[in-house]
Amino acid sequence: MCRHAAWLGAARPLAALINEPEHGLLKQSYAPRRQRFGMINADGYGMGWYEQEPVRYRRAIPMWADANLPGLARIVRSTCLLAAVRSATVGMPIEESATAPFTDGRWLLSHNGRVERDAVRDLADSAESACDAAWVAAAVFQRGHAGLGLGEALAEVVVRAGEKDPGARLNLLACDGASIAATVWGDTLFHHRLHDGVLVASEPLDDLPGWQAVPERSLLTVTRDDVRVQPL
Repeated sequence: MCRHAAWLGAARPLAALINEPEHGLLKQSYAPRRQRFGMINADGYGMGWYEQEPVRYRRAIPMWADANLPGLARIVRSTCLLAAVRSATVGMPIEESATAPFTDGRWLLSHNGRVERDAVRDLADSAESACDAAWVAAAVFQRGHAGLGLGEALAEVVVRAGEKDPGARLNLLACDGASIAATVWGDTLFHHRLHDGVLVASEPLDDLPGWQAVPERSLLTVTRDDVRVQPL
């Protein structure tokens, strides 16, 4: 499995997802508290944020091993952030092209889980990497090109892939700079509304009150004005 987190709201540094909270993604890379499958996320990490266009930074090393990360996470600020740490599915490549976030146009996407590649290969024409997550991302992006919105694209891919692979775990987290969409399908997801925005994360980044669990097999959509949960 993996862990991921996102922010939408007033401009914040990437450190707000990574090393400022007591249980941010840096801590979750080696000591996750609610991860159902796997105990460590050391097979790479990535971050995405928005300037005029989305910017992406990915490494195929553990988050704690990148000496450049603390300074970068402190300096980079945006109103929309996404970051992930990776625990590679057995047999999947450990390389930057297999590491979230995947991107297409203004969309950034992370996959927390696993799925048989045969369940998603016919949902997309090609993928950036041979890994299952890259094929999931490609399927979502292809639906975006066909005109579906962010949440609609996630929902369609998750439901179709889940029907083909009943054992799949398909927690997706995506953003476009103005909204966040996420699915819960096999692992945990939480959101926390603050006075200046909304956090979404695989597990709470701290022990402060306000974190709400998203039910299994649900779609979460977040805008500046609204947080909505609906069944998949």
